[in-house]
Amino acid sequence: MDTPRIPPVTNPSPEVLELYERGGMTAPDGSPLNIFATIAHHPKLLKRWLVFAAHVMSKNSMPARDRELAILRVGVRCASPYEFAQHVVIAEQCGVSRAEIDQVRVGPEHPAWTPFDAALLAAVDELHDHGRVGDATWAALAARYSTEQMLDLLFTVGNYHLVSFVLNSCGVQLDEGIDDVL
Repeated sequence: MDTPRIPPVTNPSPEVLELYERGGMTAPDGSPLNIFATIAHHPKLLKRWLVFAAHVMSKNSMPARDRELAILRVGVRCASPYEFAQHVVIAEQCGVSRAEIDQVRVGPEHPAWTPFDAALLAAVDELHDHGRVGDATWAALAARYSTEQMLDLLFTVGNYHLVSFVLNSCGVQLDEGIDDVL
């Protein structure tokens, strides 16, 4: 979409301004990221979703690199340029190489992945395609991940599917300085 169906809020309510002041929702220039400014049309929803989203991003028991690989794959599978582009920036900060970002586009069958990384991406694909992680993929991940990490993986993938659905349906535009790299 070239134009948003729901444009970002430009004059946020005091409740939304209070959420913005908590941090983590702005671009380098201090303006709110388009995703948050779009959801700001529904301040109560934004407030409650942020609690969950904050867990996924900052209290997640998965290694940050793994979390970002999974989120990038969700962006690919959901054809969400905003999600993918925003998380390319975050993934690079978490040690994901540009080559690995390119490999995410190909998926778990890319020959450069370790067996674990391939299973991680396969879990995203299986959830996307079938609504569940298959037994072989589950076993490969559970060999390294705790039960808590397995749950965080499922909720991370679920959250970013939800986010991608919102971004794509609302036509949220890329933020200033973020290139469409999907």
